[in-house]
Amino acid sequence: MSTKKPKVIDQDLIRELAALLTETALTEIEIEQDGMRLRIARSAATTVVAAGAPAAVAAPVAAAPAEKPLDTTHPGTVKSPMVGTAYRAPEPGARAFVEVGDKVVAGQTLLIVEAMKTMNQIPAPRAGTVVAVFIEDGQPVEFGEPLVVVE
Repeated sequence: MSTKKPKVIDQDLIRELAALLTETALTEIEIEQDGMRLRIARSAATTVVAAGAPAAVAAPVAAAPAEKPLDTTHPGTVKSPMVGTAYRAPEPGARAFVEVGDKVVAGQTLLIVEAMKTMNQIPAPRAGTVVAVFIEDGQPVEFGEPLVVVE
């Protein structure tokens, strides 16, 4: 009977590599050490793949600081009603539902949040102008996360 001990993924190494991605604006980095291969890629979610060990998911790599901070107190902030993946367009390659500066009417679709394979349209709560869009297409979102501001 084999008593082979499973390899442990070094969380500090993952953090260092994620920081290196951010510092250098690289989108992917891969290293091999002691027979274990580790790949970290910046995309909608950061993934870690280790050869010879179960795959694990690392914390998302922090993006560069936003040009303007999130104003979650603005009365026109539209927040995500669920955890899921936000899409700014109805299909890949299509024009986004809204852009900053667009005029919208109450009930107009601002974006879609996919949750459990269901596409949920997120409507404008009121008529106005889109003054901020806080998410990228295909970005994971949390419940209550600010998505768009309609002023």
